[in-house]
Parts: sequence; C-alpha cells; structure tokens
Amino acid sequence: MIASPTELTLDAPPKTAMTGAPELCVVMPSFNERENVPVLVARLASVLSGIAWEAVFVDDNSPDGTAEIIRDLAQADPRVRCIKRIGRRGLSSACIEGILSTSAPYIAVMDADLQHDETLLPQMLQRLRQGPEDLVIASRYIGTGRSDGLSSERRKRLSRAGVYLARLVTGIEVSDPVSGFFMLRREVAEAAAPRLSGVGTKILIDILTSAPRKLFVVELPYRFTTRHAGTSKLDALVAIEYAMLLAEKLSGRLLPHKLLLFCLVGASGVVVNLVALRLLLAIFAFSPRGFVHAEVFAVAIAMVTNFWLNNMLTYRDTRLIGWQAARGLVSFMLVCSLGALVNVSLAHDVFAASGLWLLAGAAGAAVGALVNYTLTSVFTWRRRP
Repeated sequence: MIASPTELTLDAPPKTAMTGAPELCVVMPSFNERENVPVLVARLASVLSGIAWEAVFVDDNSPDGTAEIIRDLAQADPRVRCIKRIGRRGLSSACIEGILSTSAPYIAVMDADLQHDETLLPQMLQRLRQGPEDLVIASRYIGTGRSDGLSSERRKRLSRAGVYLARLVTGIEVSDPVSGFFMLRREVAEAAAPRLSGVGTKILIDILTSAPRKLFVVELPYRFTTRHAGTSKLDALVAIEYAMLLAEKLSGRLLPHKLLLFCLVGASGVVVNLVALRLLLAIFAFSPRGFVHAEVFAVAIAMVTNFWLNNMLTYRDTRLIGWQAARGLVSFMLVCSLGALVNVSLAHDVFAASGLWLLAGAAGAAVGALVNYTLTSVFTWRRRP
C-alpha cells in the first residue's frame, strides 16, 4: 500500500515555483493511475529541486478516482494541476490539451505509470537550455537504453516493429519515434498543434510529422522500467489506431484517420451484411420478394454491428457508454434509415436485373455506407460542449 495524498509529505516548493511562471511543465496523461500519482509527484519534487516546474495531469475521468487524488495533492502543492476530461479519451489528445494549457517555455511529456525515468528530466532540460535542439527524446534503443518494462518478448517485438514501420512510412530518422517520453520547446509544440491528429497513443510521431519545419532532435538513452501499479492500456484497438495514424501521415492528411476507420468498419459491415443475407436467404425464398425480406434483416444486423464497432473504434475518443450508448444506437438506426432505404432499393434493382445476390448485396451496402458516414458523424457522435 502507498501513502494516501493526505499522508504524503513533499518537499516545500521553492518560492519561485509558487509565485512565478514555471520554466518546465511536465504533462502526464492518466487513466486509472491512482496509486502511481503520489509516488510520481514525490519523485518530481525531488529530482526537479531548484527548478521552477509544474506537473499537469490530464485525466480521462478515471473510475478509480485518479483526478481526486491529483486535486488533493494540488491542495498541498500548487505546482500540481489536474485537467479532468469528461466524454473525451485518448493519450495523444490528452497530451495536446496539457501542452497547450501551460505557459512554460519547456514542456516534457511522460507517462504517469512510473515506467519513464524522471531522473533524466534535468539533463533533457539542460540540453534545451544550452543548445539549439528543438526536441529531446528519451530512447530505449540507443546506447545504454533498455526496454525492460515491456512485459514480454512479444511486446518487445511489437515495439520494434512499430519503430520500423514509423521510420519506413514517415522517414523519421530517430531510433525511438514511438517513445512516450520527450521534452520540447513550447514554440515547437504550438507551431505543430494546428496539424496534430490527436489519434491513438503515439503523440511523438504526430509532432515529428506535423512540425512545419525539420526539427533539431537529440536522443538520450534511458531504461524503460516495469510498471509500479495498475495495468497496461495496450490493446488491439491501440494497434489499429497506430496503423491509422501512419496511414493518415502517409497520405499527407488527405485521408483523416476517422474516415479510414469508418471505412474499415464499413468493410466489415459489408461482410456481416453478406453473410447474414446468405443465411437468411435459406429461410426466405430465392425470389425478388424473398430477397427484399432477407436484405432488410441483413441490413439491420449489419447496422447494429457497425454501431458497436464504430463506437469502440472510430469514435473511441467520444465513446458512448451506458444510456448514452442506448440512445446512440437509436440515433444511429434512425439517421441510417435513409442509407438503409438506399441500400435495399439499390440492391433490389440490381438483383432483379441480374439475379446475382452477391453483386446486389455488395452494391447496396457500399452506397448505403457513404450515406451513413455523413449522417452519423453529424448526429450520433457529434462532440458535445
């Protein structure tokens, strides 16, 4: 057990850190990091002694009460701040909000899970103070750097594959473009901000590829350690978001990641539609009238599946949960009714003309999907203030 925030004793903050503007802001996205936050703040207070700093935690409404712990700490130490986000999720977008919330000339980004070596922060700051560097990256893959914190050989292979893909697709010439631990000048972040995608977890790639000019980057080795408490947020959806981020950057932002994800979900919906249609045609007669009945049910099944996948994947940052998800499903079904009508009508005409159920189903599903994307992006998952 760790000490509660009221029991945690921190060094008294320097007067300059309490009454003047901070020189360094450490931005840390958090989700279910209740036990790690007090330990991390204590470590920052120790390692950044003599530096005017602030810690900005951007918490995505953690159900374990992480934001409340941060606010309790902030009552004792004004260098600690909390941005609690409601209805929005995502590591990269959290980092962007934290970065843009500070006036500090230097900004560090690191995880709140204690896997990043905070003792490297003074050295990173010194490089930016004295040199021409725009960005200092803590790398696991140069010199004495190590990735021991990756929990298995499989994750280590996936990490190296991610590095290889990032360098191949974007042309980034750094050893660890997927590092979540770095420091940069505020003007660099603000220049890149309007072009940032904010998708997934790899904010460093986003910054490197969105900067309006080539950045002067230096890398410092560090050891990525094991997690202190809590569980990893890495899952299959993170991997998919990473692939979509690379695809967006490869297209020069011509294909936004949400459009790519919606198309991916739409493609799966076509498969669901066709499989359901074929199974239902075993119940209904192989005739134009029987086909219409089967297609109506197949479309409904595909719509429910598409809603669930889009809610989990495409609109993960504004995911609808609980009663919101129920209302969202109703909204999705209603606003997609036009797309469904187009789907069924077109599929009927194609089947009547050709007798080819596969061609008819595919044509109807494809055109209906285009209508669905436009309507649902406006009415179902619109970002609320």
